[in-house]
Order: sequence, then structure tokens, then C-alpha cells
Amino acid sequence: MRALSAASKAGLVPAQTGTQNDRFVLKTGEELSKALQTQEFGRPLAIGAVVQDAIEKKELVPLKEFLNAQKSIYAKNWVPTPWQAVSWGLKQLGVIGGEPTEDKLVAGSFVVMANLEAAAKAVLDEASRTATSNTSRIFSQELFASTFAPSVGADELSNNDLSVLLTHLARDRSAISFSFKDQTIKFKSPTESVPSPITTEDTNIASIRTLISSLEPQIEQLTARISYLDRTAKEAVAKKNLIAAKSALRSKKLADTQLQQRTTTLAQLEDVYVKIEQAADQVEMVRIMETSSQTLRSLNEKTGGVEKVQDVMEGLREQMMDVDDIGQTLNEASMGAVDEGEVEDELEALESVEREKVEAVERKEREAKEAKEAELQAEETKRRLAELDSLGEKSSVEAAKNREIETEPPA
Repeated sequence: MRALSAASKAGLVPAQTGTQNDRFVLKTGEELSKALQTQEFGRPLAIGAVVQDAIEKKELVPLKEFLNAQKSIYAKNWVPTPWQAVSWGLKQLGVIGGEPTEDKLVAGSFVVMANLEAAAKAVLDEASRTATSNTSRIFSQELFASTFAPSVGADELSNNDLSVLLTHLARDRSAISFSFKDQTIKFKSPTESVPSPITTEDTNIASIRTLISSLEPQIEQLTARISYLDRTAKEAVAKKNLIAAKSALRSKKLADTQLQQRTTTLAQLEDVYVKIEQAADQVEMVRIMETSSQTLRSLNEKTGGVEKVQDVMEGLREQMMDVDDIGQTLNEASMGAVDEGEVEDELEALESVEREKVEAVERKEREAKEAKEAELQAEETKRRLAELDSLGEKSSVEAAKNREIETEPPA
């Protein structure tokens, strides 16, 4: 199933009808089996079993049931009644349930949930980066398809892909509100818990945005055409081909006129769009200020007004003063009951203990100092005795040498 999903996501599964390949919808049947057939390996087997397993795991959801479902597909009790009938029919054919005697692949259209969920995430990520203002979150169906097709890795979105994507974003993700009748889509703002409904103003804004987006490439094409015709006229003149030069210049004049018209229209539309965007921001600002005013009014009513607050503060000050008076009275009563003699005796005892601690420390320091001095004196005495011994040995050696000299006979 992963291979089928990847092939469908890449747009490699051929469309059975039309020219656009679906990326989120997989069409099963004989055409799919033929499309997957290769000269080396032939037609793949067990496609029916793969589809059966994916349907049971809800990796594939029948297209009609997906589009017509009222509840989110993520709801635990989501089992559409029409899908039950389809399941029964597939069981009768041996596609799902039981042990089929042969691999059958009936024709049908199924939503590939993995591809759809990945595309929805890509669209929401792109919208969060680019659709930041109130008006930039509004799209026509045409503008939505052209804007977000690159986000899902496609040049364009098929009708099936667009339908399931919008349904998924609105019903299962609660990220947008849209109207197929007006072909208008509006993303939920960051402050909204659910997207607001589509209004007439939204449809008008979507129309203006779509017209602006369509004029911009027209202007680019006309500009490129004028440059091309200008080069063609110059080349014709260089070749002395005056007829071709005049024809190119006429076409250039017509393109110039069209370019001026398109440019003027685009400037006017952009100016109108800027004003609409400012008005939309002002409406939002006024709404927020009105809500804030109502909130403040409600909170002020709960406080009871300025007079009540003053009464509360006055009462609080009185109670605080009473607390201070009571504390002072208790302190005075406690001080009168203290025996000063006992206090003096306890203080003297504490001082005596402290003196003993100080004396003990001083005594230890004095004894350590005396011991150190005695050690130094002992080392000094030992050193002096060693020097005396050295001098005595030296004197003995010299005396012995003198005796030897005296006893030697004269030569």
C-alpha cells in the first residue's frame, strides 16, 4: 500500500478519465492493473488483497462516503451507512471479508488518507506563514488551488483532489470555512476557536484577490511580448524587410495599449484592495475594543463601583489600625509580667559561658604556641650540638696530623 500511496502522491498513477492525475484519490479497477503492468514482471498480483487490507484499516476511504460524511473521519463512531452497503457489495464480490477464491479488483475511487493528511499539513503550514492578515486568509477556489498546489508538490490540483482537501480541512481539521456555491475559502484566524462563516464581503475580497493574481502574469507576458516584438522590428529593419518591421510595430503598439490597460486596472485594484484591507483591520480593531470595553464594564460592575471600593478601603484601614492597637496592647501587657532579675541572671549565665569558651580557645592557642616554641628550641639545640661534634672531630684530626709531623725524623 505504501508503494501505491507514493505513486499516487507523485502523480504517477494515470487518470482513468480526464487529463489531471489525482494525488489524493486512487481509482481502482482494470485500468490500474494495466498501468502497473511491466514488460519484465507482468501484471502485479494481489492488488485486490492490498486494497482490501487498506480499506479495513481505513487507509483507503471510498470517495463518495468521504465527501458525504457529516461527522469527522477521526470520530470513533464514524461508520457511514452508505459505506456499509458498499462493504457488503465488496464482500459479495470477494474483495473484502472471507477468503476470496481469486484476486479481484473492482472499480472504485478511494481517498488515500496518508497523502491527504500530508497535503493538509503542508497547506496549513504555508497558510500560517503567508496568510497573516484578515484579507490574506480569504481565497477563491481558483486562487487557493494555484497558491497551494506547489506546497503539496503539484503543478495544479485536480477537481477530486481539491474537493477532498477542502472537505478535510473544513470538516476534519476545522481550519477553514468554504462555500462551493460562492467558491470562497477562508482560513480560521489565530484568535478563533472555529472558522467564521463565509460572508458576501469575503466573496468580494476573494474575487478582487483572484483578479489581481490573474493580472500580474498577464502583465509579465505582455512585457515579454513587447520586448520580443521590438527585437523583431529591429531585426526586420536591419534586413531591409519593411513589411515585417511594420507588422511587428503594429503588434507592439497593440501590446503596449493592452499593457497600459492591464497596468492601470491592476493599480486601481491594488489600491482598492489596500483600502479594503485597512477597513477589515479597523473592523477587527473596533470589535476587539468593543469586547474589551464590555469586559471592563463587567469587571467594574463586579467591584461595585468607586464608592464601594472606597468603603472597602476605608474599612480595611480601620481593621488594620485595630490590629496595630491590639498588638501594642498585648506587647505592653507582656512586658509588665517579665522579672528583670531573672533576665539579668540569665544574661550573666550566658556571658559566663561565652567567657569560658573564649578562655578555652585562648588557652589552646597559648599551649600550641608554647609547644611550637619548645620544638624550635629543641631543633636549635640539636643543631648546635651537631656543630660542636663536627668541630671536635676536626680538632682531633688536626692534632693527629701535628703529632705525625713531630715524630718524623729529620731528612
